[in-house]
Formats: sequence, structure tokens, C-alpha cells
Amino acid sequence: MILRYFKILFKCAAIALLWLVPMQLWATDIESVRLWRAPDKTRLVLDLSSRVEHNLFALQNPNRLVIDISDARIKTEFTDLDFTNTPIAGIRVAVRNKTDVRVVLDLNNTVSPKSFPLPANEQYGNRLVIDLFDKKNVVSRTLDEVVEKKDRRIVIAIDAGHGGEDPGALGPRRVREKIVVLQIAKKVKALLDGNPNFQGELVRSGDYYLAHRRRTQIARDKQADLFISIHADAFTDPSAHGASVYALSTKGATSEAARYLADKENRADLIGGATSLSLDGRDELLAGVLLDLSMTATLSTSLEAGAYVLKNMGGVARLHKKKVEQAGFLVLKSPDIPSLLIETGFISNPSEARKLSSSSYQNKMARAIFQGIEQYFSDNPPDGTLLAKYGNRVDRIYVVAPGDTLSEIAVRFNVSMRTLKRHNNMSSSKIRVGKKLKIPPR
Repeated sequence: MILRYFKILFKCAAIALLWLVPMQLWATDIESVRLWRAPDKTRLVLDLSSRVEHNLFALQNPNRLVIDISDARIKTEFTDLDFTNTPIAGIRVAVRNKTDVRVVLDLNNTVSPKSFPLPANEQYGNRLVIDLFDKKNVVSRTLDEVVEKKDRRIVIAIDAGHGGEDPGALGPRRVREKIVVLQIAKKVKALLDGNPNFQGELVRSGDYYLAHRRRTQIARDKQADLFISIHADAFTDPSAHGASVYALSTKGATSEAARYLADKENRADLIGGATSLSLDGRDELLAGVLLDLSMTATLSTSLEAGAYVLKNMGGVARLHKKKVEQAGFLVLKSPDIPSLLIETGFISNPSEARKLSSSSYQNKMARAIFQGIEQYFSDNPPDGTLLAKYGNRVDRIYVVAPGDTLSEIAVRFNVSMRTLKRHNNMSSSKIRVGKKLKIPPR
């Protein structure tokens, strides 16, 4: 009985001591800091051991942004950040009131700040995000700029999936999807820009994060005729292989693999803290009806264009499925732009990961995507474009890539070597990387 009494007394004393322990033991650790630059904003991310309360406010003369973080400890350095092309001139960090942390951003430009916490997910722990939006200059547009362009090039918006704090899938030897797909996207753009009938527009030109709806908005701002989102995904089974092309499904995925991939891609918006527009009542219903009507018109075009791309991809890669699949990818939900999601292969497959990391294979994949796009629009030229007016009666420009031979280029563009040499005033069949060849009209 006495022993039991002392046990209870000991437990009570232990609980009382816990209340007397300084609160710093439960403070949140600021474990690391990351900085990303996007075309319209700079994002500062603090990786945390747990959630925090914070307060953000601006000061002037000079311009500063202050972030006060309650019950926190500094466990990282802020000295290795690259402030190039950002509005941040420097960052100062100090302990405040013994328990709090104050982060001061010294600014060299005025910004519109926004801060918000993000909960832990499958890739990251708790975070505090500070977005510094650039101040936009209002530029008036002339009447000529507003009037729809005639005799224009066909605009293709090329979206490299993921980016920044969202690395996408991770393959063997730490091959990262976000890097591979940006490399392929840039090669597709170069091929499009080399053709007088096309203009490539990169949605993401560097290593930074963009929300899905922001990607489609960029394509809309560029007045794109087609939106393609390039990926190199992973699956739980490393033996999964093959390239695929997806269009939007308004009624759900057409296969279990498609449904898995769609769910995985859509979760990326939670990684970046993206928010969606909320409509209520009658407005939401009306918006849904209009969206369905618009998507019906673009879905048919997406499926048709996707078939051209998939056929060409089949010449350089094994296909996961031999037809264009459909799934509910959020990035494809643009009601007015035909959209495709292109899976260049499974980065979780060791063999395909090696290929996707190879510049020569990336060139082949980019060329297949480009040729599918070119062939589709040659058969279906949009009104008001150069292709609709002149057809393919204009020289195309091809930039010689590593590993190319003149004979292979001739076969690729369905012209004879003799014609190709004569058209470019060549005395021999030798070509060098970077040389621009004029491809005669078909």
C-alpha cells in the first residue's frame, strides 16, 4: 500500500515538473530554408519541425518585410541563398523575446507579400511559405494588338511538369522528373521555333513551382492553339514501362493506371499550396454547364492530336498503351485549349530512367512529339495561320542534333538526300551539330 502511494506521488511530481520545464523544449525548429524564383514572384520556404504561428508585416524607408515566428528555434543558415533576380537584397535572422524568431527581408523592390503555412505531405514536412509577388506595370494595348492576328504562327504551350519544391517522381540514381521533362520541353520548343509555321512557348522555363491552373492560364495568355504537359512518371512496380499520351476524361479514368497517375499529379497542387476559385450557388452550376460545353468541343481535338503524337512516339519508345488514354488530370482542364499530357516513360524503371537522362534519347523523344504536332496541324491548320494560308510551301528549319546524319534527316522529313543537299547548297554529306538545314516544302 505504501509502495503504491509513493508511485502515485512520483507520477504527480513528474507531471508538475513538466509544467516547470521551459517552453523552448517544445519550440518549433526552423530546419532549412529554400528560395525559388518564378517569372512573377519569389518564393521563400522555411522547413519546420512542426506547425507555427507567425505574423508578417512590411516596413518602409528602407523597404523591409518582417516575419515573426512564435516559439521557434533557428537550426539552419540563411547565408547560402542566391538572391539573383529576386527583390531580396539580404536576409537577417535573430532570436526575439528568448522564445521567438524574427526574419527580416531587406528588399530592393516593392512587392505584394503573401504568407501561409503548409502541412506535412508525402514529400515534405511542415512549411511556412512567403510569396513575394512582383509589382506589375500596367501597359496599355493598342487597337492593332487587340485585333486577332492574321497570317500567324501556330502557338504551342509546352509545360514541363512539376518544378521547384515539387520534384515530381524520383528515379534510380536520383534522376528527377522535374529536370528531365524541362530538358525535353526545351528541345521541343527549339524544334517548333525552327519551323516557320510554329511558335513554342515554355510554360515553365526554369526550376520553380507553378500551380496547375496557373499553367493553363499562362497557355491562355500566350493564346496557345495546343497545350502539352510533359511528364516522366513513376509507378509502384519498377517493371512498369512505356510512354503514354492522355487527354481529359470528363467521366473518370479509363484504366486503373490512368486513375492512379491522375490522382498523383493532382496532389501536386497541395505541395505548392495552390488554391482554387470557389463559386457558390447558381454561379457554380452555370460555370459547370459552360465548362462541360466548352470541354466537349476541345476534347475531340485533344484526342485527335494525341493520336498523331502517340503514333510518332511509338517510333522511339515502347508504348504503355497503344491508344490515347483519358483521365481527370487537373492540368488538362482548360475548356478552351486542346490539351495533352505526355508521359515520356516511367522514371521508376531503371532502363527507361537511363534513356530519359540521355540527351540523345531526349532529342529523339522531343522530335517525335514535334513531328506528331506538326503532322496534326498540317492536316488540320487553324484559320488565320500561315499554315492555313500557304500549307507546307514554306521551308522548315531543322537544327542538327548530336548523332544526326544527313541520310537519317532525309528519311525523317521524307525527302531525298540529293534534294536536301541541293536545297542547302551542300557539296558533301557531312554535317555538324548546330547547323541549320532548310527542309524543302512537302
